[in-house]
Amino acid sequence: MRVAVVGATGLVGTTMMKILEERNFPITEFLAVASEKSVGKEIVFRGQKHAIVGMQTAVNARPDIALFSAGGSTSLEWAPKFAEVGTTVIDNSSAWRADPTKKLVVPEVNAHVLNKTDKIIANPNCSTIQMVVALNPLHQKYRIKRLVISTYQSVTGTGVKAVTQMMNERNGVAGEMAYKYSIDMNLIPHIDSFLDNGYTKEEMKMVNETRKIIGDKTIKITATTVRVPVMGGHSESVNVEFLSEFELQEVRRILQNTPGVIVVDDVNNFKYPMPKDAEGRDEVFVGRLRRDESRRRCLNMWIVADNLRKGAATNAIQIAEYLIKEKIVQSVEVSAEELVA
Repeated sequence: MRVAVVGATGLVGTTMMKILEERNFPITEFLAVASEKSVGKEIVFRGQKHAIVGMQTAVNARPDIALFSAGGSTSLEWAPKFAEVGTTVIDNSSAWRADPTKKLVVPEVNAHVLNKTDKIIANPNCSTIQMVVALNPLHQKYRIKRLVISTYQSVTGTGVKAVTQMMNERNGVAGEMAYKYSIDMNLIPHIDSFLDNGYTKEEMKMVNETRKIIGDKTIKITATTVRVPVMGGHSESVNVEFLSEFELQEVRRILQNTPGVIVVDDVNNFKYPMPKDAEGRDEVFVGRLRRDESRRRCLNMWIVADNLRKGAATNAIQIAEYLIKEKIVQSVEVSAEELVA
């Protein structure tokens, strides 16, 4: 496979390259792609130096797969140009997620919807990904009626600037601010911009993306998303109301048998998922499983995952792996004359 990572210098882009190495993804030619100000700089991938190239150069190279993590405006402009030359784009921005003509995919949940006509595939929001991995098998068994979600999201979800702000504050150093307020020793109940309904875009992403991925528009969902001074990953408190009655032990058994999920739920020994445990891991961790004693057929869950990995880079690469496995994407030979052209 000829593979391009678009946004190779960002947090998610560098994580993508790391995971491509870890998973031994089949690559015959690698392209590190970034903005014009980074062109010519070098990055190291699989022990070799690669000069960063610009967008048009990458399009001309006609990679088989382009993993995008370069922001929504960049994706809206360039993803169609890659698709026009036959490249399959897997995009990590919010640009295409709500587009009814584009698939929004979490491989453990709905990879089966993909086919050869899908040239731009949307990678969901990080908080949505980890949640639906844990919820989908329960939805298949009991059918979800309503979700009440509160998230506790890492500063790495904002990017390098936010990480720098937090560490500067922790060390008493003045510097550029990613947020309107200090983040160290603080919580900010505001992720993305506010909408007319009083919710943020991040909160409405969780509402709309969950319905689209699971394939059920009838699920009632409300969310509050909060930025916290953590770097390890995102955490979520999720209250689930089912249409059918459930047994707690069966819920635990279903989750224990779900690929990509690790149950950590032993409160007697103080074992429950925490961001530090998820950092650097690709699994979704679930714990604090208990009935909601205030309402029938309701379950409380605590869900944690590394937002840069499963919440972004790993999920995108798992999509690419599925495309190759199912022969939806196959390597196409490009002649030297075409590359020059």
